[in-house]
Amino acid sequence: MTAPRLDRAALEAARTKLLPDVVAPGLTILFSGINPGLMSAATGWHFARPGNRFWPALHQSGLTPRLLLPREQSELLTYGLGITNVAPRATARADELAAEELRAGGVRLAALASRYAPRFVAIVGITAYRTAFERPKAVFGEQPEPLGPSRLWVLPNPSGLNAHFTASTLAAAFAELRRAAQGD
Repeated sequence: MTAPRLDRAALEAARTKLLPDVVAPGLTILFSGINPGLMSAATGWHFARPGNRFWPALHQSGLTPRLLLPREQSELLTYGLGITNVAPRATARADELAAEELRAGGVRLAALASRYAPRFVAIVGITAYRTAFERPKAVFGEQPEPLGPSRLWVLPNPSGLNAHFTASTLAAAFAELRRAAQGD
């Protein structure tokens, strides 16, 4: 079963909804999207938009033993994985967010890391990371500074709109994080 078809009115109504975190203490990796898309906010499932490559990248990288559907997001916890967002506000596109929202989200994400202590926090979206944490020259991969007790990693944005990364290069970036997490 794929994501339900939603009309424009249902998607626009999702702008006021908050998407709950999928998080628990002691995760290996807490993934953080930039912010919920309208499809995600409408369904309550992270990375729910058809064409988003988050779920395939998790599987192809070896982080999950099978391809999970967005509606199966709670199963991530059994693999030591979780999901949150830097900014909580749902938008059609991440570029609708103000820099202040991303910086406030960075503070929120640091508090979440301190509270739940995942081994890694992986932010999927380098531009959002650079803005949220005021690191304009940051590159993909592990960052030199931790986020609370967690090692901090930046991955490419898995949105289908991100044409800079193919499905295979995206999966390779996720696999690099998996290897680092397994090497601890």
